[in-house]
Amino acid sequence: MKKLTTLLCALAIAVSAPVFAKPVKIGMAIDDLRLERWQKDRDFFVGKAEELGADVFVQSANGNETAQISQIENMISRGVDVLVIIPYNGMVLANVIAEAKAEGIKVLAYDRLINNADIDFYLSFDNEKVGELQAEALIKHKASGNFFLMGGSPVDNNAKLFRQGQMNVLQPLIDKGDIKVVGDQWVDGWLAENALKIMENALTANHNDIDVVVASNDSTAGGAIQALEAQGLAGKVYISGQDADLAAARRVVEGTQTMTIYKPIKLLATTAAELAVQLGKGQTPTSNASLNNGTKDVPAYLLTPIAVDKTNIDQTVIADGFHSKADVYQ
Repeated sequence: MKKLTTLLCALAIAVSAPVFAKPVKIGMAIDDLRLERWQKDRDFFVGKAEELGADVFVQSANGNETAQISQIENMISRGVDVLVIIPYNGMVLANVIAEAKAEGIKVLAYDRLINNADIDFYLSFDNEKVGELQAEALIKHKASGNFFLMGGSPVDNNAKLFRQGQMNVLQPLIDKGDIKVVGDQWVDGWLAENALKIMENALTANHNDIDVVVASNDSTAGGAIQALEAQGLAGKVYISGQDADLAAARRVVEGTQTMTIYKPIKLLATTAAELAVQLGKGQTPTSNASLNNGTKDVPAYLLTPIAVDKTNIDQTVIADGFHSKADVYQ
């Protein structure tokens, strides 16, 4: 009887003891942490994911597609539940994603679509809208003249979407003959040093006669502005950007960069963390869009970008705490 009582007590304790679910394990594969933009994404994402009880393992490919594939394979071998991938080259990951799917791992494409692969979800901003906002801001200042198109990385699907949006606005003016496109270059890796060389060559080829530079992000804008400064043209040539990097925000208030696109990164990153945890728990996240990546119609959630110039930087970038006023107006 005593043994039976002891056994029943033990069973009662076992039944009443809390059952702790194992934390969702997330592997975050980032294109290039050398860029300020992705450092912010990482920090916000990790903070929110850990708040939700997840474990996060982060690696940066530093702009190398082979390295990124190896890092994703490493995450698969670690037994992650979810892969959150900011791809360097969204065209080359199909095989490694197939490996992940074979292991039952969910895949979230973060901010850049991964093409021709069986991914589960895509989160980003409306990237075609980004390009439209860039072009609209520029033609408010200059709707005619010589325009130089500076695209982003040729292997980044987003760069193509930005260009599509830009051309939605510019093409009618090009067709009318108001705008003359005097050059069109894509910037490998989105790197400022590559943009600098491209802009130097463009200025030489056009005898400095360029009115507007349609730069697709702040890093490429920064490189282009270095070249413009060397020719005494900074602030005289209208130029777009994107990401609201601190250096770009300073250039906007100084007047050497016309505008940038503010994409509330904290909202993007924290939403991504929530989605990743949902996927890791086998749940189906809410979507508000669908994009075909060549393999399937991928459920997506798209956020709204904001055009920023010196007239509204205080009410957007600074008011949100993305940068402090002291840092921007130094």
